Amino acid sequence: MLDHQGNCVHTIINIKENAHILSVNKISVDSKGEHIATCSDDGKVVISGLYTDENNQTLSTGKIIKAVELDPQHHRSGAGRKFIIGDNKLVLYERTFLKGLKSTVLRDSEGQVTGIKWNGQFVAWASSLGIHVYDLNEKCSLGFIQWEEPKEGKLTDYRCNLNWSNDTTLLIGWVDTVRICVIRKRNAIEVSTRNLPVHIVDPMSTFQTDFYICGIAPLETVQLVVLGYSKERDSETNKALRPIICVLQYNASDYIEICTDSLSMRGYEEYKCDDYHLDCLIDENQYFIVSPKDVIVANLYETDDRVQWLIEHGKFEQAMDVITKHGGKYSLITVARLYLDHLLSLQQFDEAARLCTRVFGNDKQLWEEEVYKFVKVKQLRSVSSYIPVSDACKLNPHVYEMVLYEYLQLDPDGFLRLVKEWPPHLYKTKAVINAINDHFNKKDANILLEALAILYTHEKEFELALTMYLKLQHKDVFELITTYNLYGMVKDSIVQLIELDSERAIAMLLKDKIPAEDVVRELEQHEQYLYRFLDAYDKVDSSDKFHWRLVNLYARYEPDKLLSFLKRSNNYPIQEAYDICQKRLFYPEMVYLLDKMGSTREALTIILHNLQDVQMAIDFCKEHDDMDLWNDLINESVDKPHVMTKLLNSIAGFIDPDLLVNKIQPGQEIEGLKEAVIKMLCGYSLQVSIQGGCNGILDSDYFGMHERVVRVQQGALSVSADIICGVCRRDILFKDNMRADVVVFNCRHYFHENCLLDKYNLEFCIVCNSKKLGKQPTGS
Repeated sequence: MLDHQGNCVHTIINIKENAHILSVNKISVDSKGEHIATCSDDGKVVISGLYTDENNQTLSTGKIIKAVELDPQHHRSGAGRKFIIGDNKLVLYERTFLKGLKSTVLRDSEGQVTGIKWNGQFVAWASSLGIHVYDLNEKCSLGFIQWEEPKEGKLTDYRCNLNWSNDTTLLIGWVDTVRICVIRKRNAIEVSTRNLPVHIVDPMSTFQTDFYICGIAPLETVQLVVLGYSKERDSETNKALRPIICVLQYNASDYIEICTDSLSMRGYEEYKCDDYHLDCLIDENQYFIVSPKDVIVANLYETDDRVQWLIEHGKFEQAMDVITKHGGKYSLITVARLYLDHLLSLQQFDEAARLCTRVFGNDKQLWEEEVYKFVKVKQLRSVSSYIPVSDACKLNPHVYEMVLYEYLQLDPDGFLRLVKEWPPHLYKTKAVINAINDHFNKKDANILLEALAILYTHEKEFELALTMYLKLQHKDVFELITTYNLYGMVKDSIVQLIELDSERAIAMLLKDKIPAEDVVRELEQHEQYLYRFLDAYDKVDSSDKFHWRLVNLYARYEPDKLLSFLKRSNNYPIQEAYDICQKRLFYPEMVYLLDKMGSTREALTIILHNLQDVQMAIDFCKEHDDMDLWNDLINESVDKPHVMTKLLNSIAGFIDPDLLVNKIQPGQEIEGLKEAVIKMLCGYSLQVSIQGGCNGILDSDYFGMHERVVRVQQGALSVSADIICGVCRRDILFKDNMRADVVVFNCRHYFHENCLLDKYNLEFCIVCNSKKLGKQPTGS
């Protein structure tokens, strides 16, 4: 007997002589660990007490005994001190009243009984063909599980390994197959009608392993601990490989390997599968692996043990997961710091930076302590994307300045990116500006100047910032101007801004922050820029104060817009505009301006001689309906037959056709003359007909209306109480003089007859006469 450290202990068993003369085949211990039973090939079964020899027994059977099992309650005095042995039968022994032994054959065996496991009322035992389960209460077998013969060797060449994981679950491992069986109760009706045992054995999981099974023990609900012997041999020596201890998670027909460890045991090269044994103390989670020369005690890892092992083997992520789930003496921060050191030593700087964000979160103190590890390896750039920049976790400004300084020295592009991204309150901008000036180089001049522009903006030194942006020709200058209302600073830089981005510059200038007169003055020497500005300004301004400049600018840079501009504006000198158009031979514009100046005949001449557009000339004459213009057009058309034809088709309703027809010379050939004359006469005839119809309608309307007026004027006029006299301003009707005569004029003015001075000779309304002095009064 040994203690858990492998030392021999002073017990009765160690003191007395060995009772067996041949090797021990099986050891069984009761549930309290007070009695031990052993069996041997010498035919003896010996039961020894650890604390007293009062209940010691020695049974000689004269047969080879391969299996013995103590009643788990053997330590109880009233339990009969039972035990079971197996040879070619399964035999139960129990102590009688007189301390003798009573034997009961429970079952005959198919060959030698090789293993027994007792659990409450159930006993599982293995024969040479399979496994039986016996119910001690019902005194009957619950079933037989026959085992398949292995592909190599015989079934009897391998030990059957039995174990109970609880009161009703049996674990079996034999050769390379694992089977888990559950003992359940039958249906009561089935038991009574068919005379069957109350319980039945049901296999719930069966699967095959890649190794031979030397022992099996329970772990958790669906997990097993299995001691295995490799099927393969060493490729060089052809000897056995190390045994393995596995944790398996099983389902109905397969398993998942949770973990596997190879065991270093002395002499393993020479051992066979049955030379290894596995047993366990389930309540204490202790497992014992036994070989001919070694005993290994295995315990489930505690949280701290697991974390320590993971740290020692560089598995920091797993260690942190274990701490997060189960806690322990190790803190997450402690392991994270070790992990950070490990990553930095492996030069995995980005991974280290991500670890800081994940673990340190918004802990300002941790960040400030650990960030210096990146300083030592000059890898602040790796952590820059993860370093906290929120107000909730604002670090010491010196930390951010160190990051910027490293970028400035090693990565100017990254330096500019951080200057753009980071809020300026994180660091001292003056210190960063000084650092740029101290490390300024021509190679990165543009990058550094842009950074200076941003930093000067943060410092509200806008003039310096504008200077930098303009020197760089950088378009962010527009945002700077509009954001900080710097229009007054850019009066002298308008040309530069337009050269940088004419659309944005002009859009900015149109906001009236800078007087248009100042802009025009600055652009005097840059006519094209001046044109772009004034063209855009004209669309938003209604004063038309720069139209006199636009005539020349449109003529020079965008002639297509000139005519429409001339038509919609009146604020330009017509003569100057005409001179410009004449100089550039803009004939349509010249025609419009001559028409505007009243020189219509000159305009018609340009249409006919320069534009040579007959239809335009005809439309021009129709528009003005001037006989002089028609005469000029007709005179110009006499010797041009194609013009004469167009005139004949167009003049109906405007001039007397005789005037044009008389101009046609006898014998003159004019193509389409007949059709044109017919069309002209039809048009003229239609016009005369329309005029006649209109005159008839007018006459009818005139007489109808006249008759209506006469009828209305001859009708009676109503006199009501609310009407007043036009002279005395009293009611026209009153009670005292209901029969007073009333004089009413057609103009609807009412008078008392007594109120009129000359009532017999009065022909005109005295009110209308006074109101319409100098005009023909309305008759009564």
